[in-house]
Amino acid sequence: MSNLHPLRIFSGSAHPELGEAIAKALNRPLGHCTTTRLPDSEIHVMVDELVRDDDVYIIQPCSEPVNDHLMELLLYIDAFRRASAHDINVVIPYFPYARQERMARGREAISARMVATMLETMGASRVIYIDIHAEATQGFFSIPVDPLSAMMVFARYFRSLDLVDPVIVAPDVGRTKLASRFARLLNLPLVLMHKRRMSFHQVETVAIVGDIEGRTPIIFDDVIAGGSVLTQIEGLVDVGARPEVYLAITHPVLLPSVFKRLDAPHIKQLVVANTITVPIEKRHPKLKVLSVAPMLAEAIERIHGGESMGPLLQHLG
Repeated sequence: MSNLHPLRIFSGSAHPELGEAIAKALNRPLGHCTTTRLPDSEIHVMVDELVRDDDVYIIQPCSEPVNDHLMELLLYIDAFRRASAHDINVVIPYFPYARQERMARGREAISARMVATMLETMGASRVIYIDIHAEATQGFFSIPVDPLSAMMVFARYFRSLDLVDPVIVAPDVGRTKLASRFARLLNLPLVLMHKRRMSFHQVETVAIVGDIEGRTPIIFDDVIAGGSVLTQIEGLVDVGARPEVYLAITHPVLLPSVFKRLDAPHIKQLVVANTITVPIEKRHPKLKVLSVAPMLAEAIERIHGGESMGPLLQHLG
C-alpha cells in the first residue's frame, strides 16, 4: 500500500546516533531540528524544515536525564503539531517511568500512565517502544502502540556463539514470560530464579528452579540499572552452573554500581541493545552493544507502507 504523505525521520538530542542509523537504513536523510538548553534550564526546540502534511517519526529514548529528555520529546510533538505534520509517530526505544506502572502501595502515582497521557494529549499519533517493563502499559494508550522486542537481535548474536549447553535464565518471576519466549526462540530450556526485593537497590535470591548444573546461563531481562541482577549470578554458580555467565539485557541504563560488579570473574559478557546511548565512560571490556536500528527502520517502513507488523511481533505470541 502506498502512502501519499512523505516519510520524515527526526531525532531529539537523547540518541542522535540511533536516529542517524535508522535514517541510513531507510536510505533517507535525517531531518534538521535544534534543541537548545537555556541558562535557566528551560528547553527550547525548533523544527528547521517544513513538515506540513508529512508523516513524522521522532526518535527519542527517554534515558538519563529522564525528565529533560521527556520534556524535550513533548515539546517536539507540540512543534510538529503546530507545523501541521500529518502524523506524529513517537519512537521511544526506552520508555520512561515504565517500572512505575501500578500502585504497589497506597498513595503512589502510576507514573507510566501519566507519561502515556501526556504523549497522547500533546498530539502523538502512534507510539513505538522496545521491551517495556510491563506489557500492560500498552493499555494506557488509546492511540496505536507497537510493542517491539530486541529478542531477535539477541537471538542472532547468541546463535553465533559456541556455548556449552546454554540455558535461558529468568532473573525473577516477573520476567518468566519474557524469558520463556526467548528460550522458545532459541529452542533452549528455561531456568527460573525467584528473588525477594528488600528495597529499590537490594534483592535476595531465595530459590532457583530448573536444571542448571554444567550449563552456561544466559540471563534475559529488560533493564539493567544498578546491577542488582549481577548480585544473583553467584547463586547460579553455587548450584552448579558453569562460571561463564552471559547477560542479555535490552536497556543499558548502567548506573556506576554496575561496573564494579561486572569485574566478577564468573561474568563472561553483558550484551545490551543501543536503545540508550552508551557513552565512552560507560564502556567496559565485558560490554557488547547490539544495534536495534535495522529493526526500528523495518518497523517504520512497514507502518508507513501500511504493511503488517506481524513478522516483527510473531515471536511475542
